[in-house]
Amino acid sequence: MSEATPTTAPDGGADDALLDKARAFSAALLDGVVLDTGEAALQHAAGTCAILHAIGADRATRACAYLSQAAGQLAKPDEQLTKAFGPELARLARENLGLVELLRSARRGGSAQHGHQELMRRLLLAFSSDLRVVLLRLASRLQSLRHYAAAGATPDAELTQESLQVYAPLANRLGLWQIKWEIEDLAFRWAEPRAWAQITDWLARRASQREALIAQASAQLQTALHGHGIAARISGRSKHAYSIWRKMRGKSLRLEDVMDLLALRVIVDRVEQCYATLSIVHELWTPLDAEYDDYIARPKPNGYQSLHTVVRGPRELPIEIQIRTEAMHAHAEQGVAAHWAYKEAGVQGYKGVSAASRYDAQIALARQLLALRRELAEQGAAATPFDDHVYVLTPQARIVELQTGATPIDFAYALHTELGHRCRGARIDGALLPLNTVLRSGQTVEIVAAKQGGPSRDWLNPELGFLHSARSRAKVRAWFNAQALEQTQAAGRAAVEKLLQREGRSGLGLQELASGLGLRSPEQLFERAGSDALPLRQIEQFLRGAPSAPSAPELRAGRAHQPGGVLVVGVDSLMTQLARCCKPAPPDPIIGFVTRGKGVSVHRAGCPNARNLQQQHGERVIAVSWGESGDEIYPVDIAVEASDRQGLLRDISEVFSKAKINVIGVHTQSRDELAHMLFTVELRGLERLPAALDMLRDVPGVRRASRR
Repeated sequence: MSEATPTTAPDGGADDALLDKARAFSAALLDGVVLDTGEAALQHAAGTCAILHAIGADRATRACAYLSQAAGQLAKPDEQLTKAFGPELARLARENLGLVELLRSARRGGSAQHGHQELMRRLLLAFSSDLRVVLLRLASRLQSLRHYAAAGATPDAELTQESLQVYAPLANRLGLWQIKWEIEDLAFRWAEPRAWAQITDWLARRASQREALIAQASAQLQTALHGHGIAARISGRSKHAYSIWRKMRGKSLRLEDVMDLLALRVIVDRVEQCYATLSIVHELWTPLDAEYDDYIARPKPNGYQSLHTVVRGPRELPIEIQIRTEAMHAHAEQGVAAHWAYKEAGVQGYKGVSAASRYDAQIALARQLLALRRELAEQGAAATPFDDHVYVLTPQARIVELQTGATPIDFAYALHTELGHRCRGARIDGALLPLNTVLRSGQTVEIVAAKQGGPSRDWLNPELGFLHSARSRAKVRAWFNAQALEQTQAAGRAAVEKLLQREGRSGLGLQELASGLGLRSPEQLFERAGSDALPLRQIEQFLRGAPSAPSAPELRAGRAHQPGGVLVVGVDSLMTQLARCCKPAPPDPIIGFVTRGKGVSVHRAGCPNARNLQQQHGERVIAVSWGESGDEIYPVDIAVEASDRQGLLRDISEVFSKAKINVIGVHTQSRDELAHMLFTVELRGLERLPAALDMLRDVPGVRRASRR
């Protein structure tokens, strides 16, 4: 286990000033504040800052170790931190504090495996905004473990398991080896106390022997390398307790049988010297079979590079030899910090990705985090709720979560609806590929968009595979519906305005006209006129003062039943019309309402409008009943709700055709993958309606079919 890092670390210049200001700002706020771990908040902040300093984190991240703790004590953290430290630090502190709350929430729910998967997902989402948030969480967790060790306390089992199963793998994926090893060794002592005591005791009793062997082997190898003109820096180390235990479990070994408890690290100037050094090592000592790995030619998934071999050194004891260059060593020791330290020099970083800018480093690191998520998912015996998702990157290294099978168009719609509409192409990892390409986790996607325009109808063809997400399909349909509505309204407006000019009524308000025709707004008037649902003849009759043409034959009533008519009790030769709001038809129970200048309007007894009229103008309600039925045809509205799919309207139309029911009007609208349809049909009576509704309900995808 590494030695504890001091809680303060020397900085310089501007760093000193910023950290001093952050400490001073936080000190008063955190005085007496104790965290859930039992550690004083100010002490925790100082320890976290020191750990971040050791891995080379930037000054804003170190200052945020204090400000994240202080933010929880402020009434208006955004406003107060922005005023004191600027928007960048305020945002960083806010995101770190928010992530802490998300992690607590994930920790409280579900099984251990599910909780760890959710925890990693939150870390991924946090990284997509700012990598420094992840560094803060790693440093904070390590400081908490150090506190428990120093206080002689035992953390709860969940914190220990999180440390081993989430934080240590995350540090490993980022190349933060020192943090990884220390988190593992500290958590191991509480996760497996007996095994930890056995291994550490065994190592302690042989410490002096190991140190002597390391010194002897270092001297022999240094002499051999010098003789070949290779300048090298050699250091020795003992294997960490947790890694020893994992090797024992993985290979079913006894402690005495673990071969690479001793290790030498050789650091040279150039890659070719690595292989030359390997040859010299094998000349000096006997290599063990199957104990050689070339991580220079084939780097580890996290970008680690080094040559590994195990030889029988002095006294025939096995020693692991690691050979690498200075740049490889910087990456192995510092991970993320290696990108920052070498970015000006343009050193090749993770798997050949140039770290010439923070952008390059962030893209490479994002890929490592995505790879880590896949590894953790593969370790679980059962599928997790996130196995049906992929994670792809924007050019700015933001991680976007999509359903498995998603395409670049789905990706564009996930970023912004307007970007999806204007999507015309996509570069995937720099290559221009078709828009129906299925995306994989870790890919970087850049959308090529037109300045204006809309989606293609081909996108809705499932056989072409342009869209996978139901949300994306709904947005495309909504665009086409909006375009159709706009065209219909434009045509309706032109027709209505032309009619008003011809009738000399241009001064009539459009809202007044719409209300007079029983419509809510001018837009609804234009839509009805443009779709021929409201004939222009009916508007013309209204403008000339005649009663608007009903959607069923106008009927006259007397004291005797008239064929196809409505009997209006007590009034002779009174004009009647069927109300458009409820479209009554025999044998519906009906009531009449005496209108001003338009005769009697006949409503179904249960019509909401009729009930309102009874309450407000009860004196104008008149009793009516149906006359003898003849050949009259009545309009009836049928509402259908169904899961939207291709061919739905065709299938419903076939039902009406089989039932020999004439459809005179259709209005459809799609929302949230549901199709809401209103059909106006012609019937001589309602006898055939129940059978027709049953047939509609049998259509695949139909959820509800009823008379409106």
